[in-house]
Amino acid sequence: MAEKIYTIPVNDAFNSECECPLCRLYTDLESDSIDFTMGPSYMEDDNREVTDKMWFCPPHVRMLYAQKNRLGLALMMNTHTNKVIRDLKDAVAKGHGTKSGLFSKPGKSAVGTYIEELEKSCFICDRINKIFPRYIDTIFHMWKNDKEFIDKFKESKGFCTYHFGILYDTAPEKLGKSQCEEFTAALVKVYFDNLERVNSDVSWFIDKYDYRYKDAPWKNSKDALPRGIIKDSHTIIE
Repeated sequence: MAEKIYTIPVNDAFNSECECPLCRLYTDLESDSIDFTMGPSYMEDDNREVTDKMWFCPPHVRMLYAQKNRLGLALMMNTHTNKVIRDLKDAVAKGHGTKSGLFSKPGKSAVGTYIEELEKSCFICDRINKIFPRYIDTIFHMWKNDKEFIDKFKESKGFCTYHFGILYDTAPEKLGKSQCEEFTAALVKVYFDNLERVNSDVSWFIDKYDYRYKDAPWKNSKDALPRGIIKDSHTIIE
């Protein structure tokens, strides 16, 4: 199948030799979203209105702070904080929640509700969550239409446990019965074969700290820990 613009990121991820192509896709999308947020877009009224409301989760605040555009982050923080001050003053004016029973705890106040919703929201997470499902759809589209991709899928280094579950549960929704069975068989094989491969490398990494094996070769275990982290925690250590 001729490569389309929407298949390029998926093919690139599977060509990357990463222990989980979906983790690679997520990490690249996250990096692009950070660059988008800290680029000229932060001065646009539409984006500033959204960041004022949603702000960022703690991990993404740390990533934004690590960028060079400290002024951009300060400007977003300033207008966001101004909004929080206005909103929370209004919420405080409504007072505490009322009890719903003799022995019940106080109900959630407007203050608590506002802060709870604010803690759940993140401009970057929201952007990723709108785009990432398209990658999942593209994988199933390519499975149905691209023989070369099927071979690439079967020869990949598998997936992390989290993304294995997503692909496993999504397959019946995206594929017909026979295609689903073929996909699931390939997915299960490539997942377990490669999880066991990496876990074996981690075991040898551990053994290398035993004096009995100090002169033995490292084999493929020197980078076993970060590869194992991808498999178990869907996190790429770079």
